Amino acid sequence: MALPSAARPLALPVLRRLTPVLPVVAIIAMLCLPAAPDSRATPADAVSGLAVLWAVVRTVRRARRPLTTTAAVVLGLPVVGIAVAACGAATPGDALTGLARYLQAFVLVPAAVVVLLRDRRDARLVLWSLVGLALWQGAIGVHQYLTGTGASYQGAYIRAVGTFGPTNVMDMATAVAFGVVAATGLALGAPARRQRVVAAGCALVLLAPLTVSFSRGSWIATALACGAQLLSAGVRRAAKVGAAAVAAAVVLVGGFGVGTTALQERLTSITRVTDAPDQSVIDRYSLWAAATGMWREHPVTGVGLKAFPAYRDGHAPLSLSSGSDTEGAGRGYWRQPLLSPHDMYLLMLSEQGLLGLLTVAGSWLALLVRAVGRLRRAERAPDCAVAACGLLLWQLVDYVYADIGGPSTVLMAVALGLAAWWALAPGATAATERAASELPR
Repeated sequence: MALPSAARPLALPVLRRLTPVLPVVAIIAMLCLPAAPDSRATPADAVSGLAVLWAVVRTVRRARRPLTTTAAVVLGLPVVGIAVAACGAATPGDALTGLARYLQAFVLVPAAVVVLLRDRRDARLVLWSLVGLALWQGAIGVHQYLTGTGASYQGAYIRAVGTFGPTNVMDMATAVAFGVVAATGLALGAPARRQRVVAAGCALVLLAPLTVSFSRGSWIATALACGAQLLSAGVRRAAKVGAAAVAAAVVLVGGFGVGTTALQERLTSITRVTDAPDQSVIDRYSLWAAATGMWREHPVTGVGLKAFPAYRDGHAPLSLSSGSDTEGAGRGYWRQPLLSPHDMYLLMLSEQGLLGLLTVAGSWLALLVRAVGRLRRAERAPDCAVAACGLLLWQLVDYVYADIGGPSTVLMAVALGLAAWWALAPGATAATERAASELPR
């Protein structure tokens, strides 16, 4: 059916204006699709490659330097440590796959996001896309919890995993947590009051699926990131919003009936790390010990990309189990091998050594310093700036308990790109944005 005559003149300019940022939105949209079991590559990975290609094409067509010198140095710094570690990989296959994954997550996709985002309206579109993904995955996760069709947890099929499946139990928690942080940033600084109200409601609703994800690392990272966002808006406002969030959490948790023994035990296990810890905590400590042992033997360049599993048993204590049991959410019993230390910093330290840790983590630290500095200098903190800083802080905290791998890796790359855009792109701090008069009325 043909568009009305009044809509046709408006549709093309709107589509033309959104064209540069649509590949970034498409990456997020692809994560709504069910993840194929045992598949290393996902549709979102393929679209992220297209986004990088589109950024290159736009750069060539515009014949303009895409990044400032500072941005090129900060975003390109991880290449040094990653490339050296790839040279030390056990096999050429491990070198190529490890190099491609790290460059995708920490260099190429973030740089493409910086190039493709032109102003704050583009950034808001990406942030609302993160909220939309979180609502979709969260709705599926809550349904899994209520109907007992989620992943297995303490003998019951109650763990919410969304469309990611039981072998990627952390991915739904990551997607939902990103939605909470993005919605909190929009609620604190969106230009329209209606947007602020809607964003605040989304953030409160998403607390339910985040709770039933049973992800302790995501809980901690979300609490710290959102707390920092609220404090950036003022202590008094932070106290009010914090009180409302606690009240809403009580209502949602009680309403969904998630105040169960399993949840209570999961919450108390956060502080019970030395007094009778559960097997997952024991395994994590054992993997951390193995990672530090590898680093002591190869302090500068590490054991090589993707080499942690090969060196694990030679450095891990006997308390390490052979793997974790996964089941449910449409899949049968599966013994999940422990192939990483579940700590991004220790993974880099063991596989890339001090060189890799300093170059990769140094790039993140530089982004955090510049992003927070720009936020403090802004006369009125923009919503996209608060959200971008929150996403970066969430990621840096969560990396203490998790690492890359699985479908959410490309989502982390997009979040890192948002933070890099605010920290490094000249247009991010522009006092004014494109006037609405650019579009026909």
